[in-house]
Amino acid sequence: MPNTNSQGPKRAILYARVSTDEQARSGYSLAQQIEALREYAIREGYEILEEISDPGQSGASLERPGMDRVRDLVAAGSVSVVLAQDRDRFAREPAYHYLLRREFEEHGTKIRALNDRGDDSPEGELTDGILDQLAKYEKAKIAERTRRGKLRKAREGRVICGATPTYGFLYNDARDALLINEPEMRVVEKIFRLVADGVAVRAIQARLYTEGIATPKGGPLWDDHVLRRMITNDVYRPYSFEEIAALVTLEVAARLDSAKEYGIQWFNRKKASVHTVTEPDGNGGRRYRKRNYVKLRPREEWIAVPVPAHLPKGLVDRARSALENSKGYERKGLTRGWELRGILRCPCGSGMGTQTSRSKGGPSYHYYTCVRRRKLGKICTCTQKSLVAIDAEATVWSFISEVLQDPKKISAGMETLIEQERATGPPDTAKEAKAWQQKIAECVHKRSAYQDQQAAGLTTLEELGSRLQEVDDARRLAQAELEALTRRQEHIEQLEQDRESLLKSMAEIVPDALGDLTPQERNKIYRMLRLEVAPFEEDYEVSGALCSSGLTSPLGRRKESGPHRDVWRNRV
Repeated sequence: MPNTNSQGPKRAILYARVSTDEQARSGYSLAQQIEALREYAIREGYEILEEISDPGQSGASLERPGMDRVRDLVAAGSVSVVLAQDRDRFAREPAYHYLLRREFEEHGTKIRALNDRGDDSPEGELTDGILDQLAKYEKAKIAERTRRGKLRKAREGRVICGATPTYGFLYNDARDALLINEPEMRVVEKIFRLVADGVAVRAIQARLYTEGIATPKGGPLWDDHVLRRMITNDVYRPYSFEEIAALVTLEVAARLDSAKEYGIQWFNRKKASVHTVTEPDGNGGRRYRKRNYVKLRPREEWIAVPVPAHLPKGLVDRARSALENSKGYERKGLTRGWELRGILRCPCGSGMGTQTSRSKGGPSYHYYTCVRRRKLGKICTCTQKSLVAIDAEATVWSFISEVLQDPKKISAGMETLIEQERATGPPDTAKEAKAWQQKIAECVHKRSAYQDQQAAGLTTLEELGSRLQEVDDARRLAQAELEALTRRQEHIEQLEQDRESLLKSMAEIVPDALGDLTPQERNKIYRMLRLEVAPFEEDYEVSGALCSSGLTSPLGRRKESGPHRDVWRNRV
């Protein structure tokens, strides 16, 4: 094998990433990247240690399964270089390049891309850094121009069109205004009248399904959240010309008919972002999921776009009042102590909610039901039956209460859970935090230097503004990553506090007194243990802190289903 300074073989990790689900499904881009990297590695005499792909993963975050694998391999040592086709395959943010380069260098590993312009010299790194910043700057300028164009269009009273128009409307030929879609608007009016008459949202769902009225996306069953949002959407509520004129510019108001009423389509109302988060999967590994963040902008930043009105104003107001005053299904039975609330999970993957049935003059019956099956009804493929609440709670508590009497198992289980949580983070949290702190300090220094250059007449105000924007973006990113590390550490500290609190509580409670705990106290214990319980036919499967210690079931024979799970026979 080829050697580097006679110190051993040159080993390379090949890394490929695509950012969209479409690319991930086609696989063409990933295959093309790996093939190009493989040819380069063979030509340069590298031994390929592993080929790692990240399908459907954004470069705006380092929280990726493939990238985590790369970082773990680098930390293990004996990796000469990590190769990618383009620099933005590693990350789209220059600050992330900085972090990865620093981290890999500590293990004697280089980070290389086939489109690198520079070399290992300081000048080469400077060249790549400048070109990365220019690429990021150009992308930001395009996004800003697009956003400004949409804002200007909305201020001119023109609709910002999406993939499909709001239900009940059509786009005009120019796709900058809404027209009434009569068939759909009749459905909208039907929904508003049912709500105004006091019909429950669940009953409206059933009626629309029975009548075969398709949802806005073409599905058979209307989501209750869609129905609720429809009632509160200002696009359906008529406003007088005077009310609209106070919200739009004089030019827009001049084009409106003062004798008509208009609905309002709000633009720039919310700011949405998507982030990838990682968490323990209960089996010693990690799971990744997308988390959507929606932030409501200040009211003064909202832009009102007038649209045609169709429904009677009184009808809309009555429907809104009825919806606000109604008692939603999710509020029923809150006086009962549901000790497994938030703990039970259906085998289909959905959570299990609570349900109470009452008969006239008779007792109440309480159940835990699959949320997905309850929402979708007959079209749902889930076959899990509802669980009688009192039986399920007694079965789970009889198992858990017996284990709680052994402090060693509690301590061992919580310790394993804490170690799993630590494993989902970076290899060295303190070192990564220090790197981000250095990046923040570097940004502060650069900002001051750029300002000094402008004061000395070496740069123009426009150049200064561009450079300060780049520095501030990098500083904000580094600050956000540092805060994320802090939150992760706080979560681990909370787990440790829960462990100590739980051990102390169990030491103070005599075994006979465990049965006297209230449902709320039991639920608190379950949450501190991070328990998750799922029913399977006649069995239950439990995962969490207690199951991480390898205990055996006191209720029957043990069934192996994973390294950190226990299954016991449900005797009910």
